[in-house]
Amino acid sequence: MVNSPALRLSATLESWPIAGRFAISRGAKTQAEVVVVELFTAGARGRGECVPYARYGETPQAVLAAIEALREALAGGLDRHALQKALPAGAARNALDCAFWDLEARRSGKPVHELAGLPVPRPLVTAYTISIGRPDDMYAAARKAAGRPLLKVKLGADDDAARIAAVRAAAPAAELIADANEGWTQDN
Repeated sequence: MVNSPALRLSATLESWPIAGRFAISRGAKTQAEVVVVELFTAGARGRGECVPYARYGETPQAVLAAIEALREALAGGLDRHALQKALPAGAARNALDCAFWDLEARRSGKPVHELAGLPVPRPLVTAYTISIGRPDDMYAAARKAAGRPLLKVKLGADDDAARIAAVRAAAPAAELIADANEGWTQDN
């Protein structure tokens, strides 16, 4: 622990609706279960969040329990450096780590990149995801996103060639990323 004040913890589970249905090769969802963490100290609050994934053996309840298990240590001065040993890598540690960085930035009045010794962030192009579905549905989704320079196309089922063709037809100028989420085998 490095000169850390006593912290008060808030950890809650929120359900955030997804616009439409988000589908990949392993399933679909219409909402995201988000664990929100807040760390409070005199006059400051740091916030972090995570989305636990069953794929990695995580559940929202287990992540909340892992965070809650550190309540006493946080009140005793656990800091973000000690957190790295207190929890294994995963959603719980991510949410708390983000909250620590946010809290430190707010208390110091410095942006996180400066605290981390990194250059000023620059704008980046991010991929916009087209959910897996029928080719005509993917065409419609890609058509709405056709102005975006980079589309990530979810694949991993029969008829992937038709899906890619539909997306390409709807967004001819976009760069495409194929993402099968482990839905392909060596034979694909």
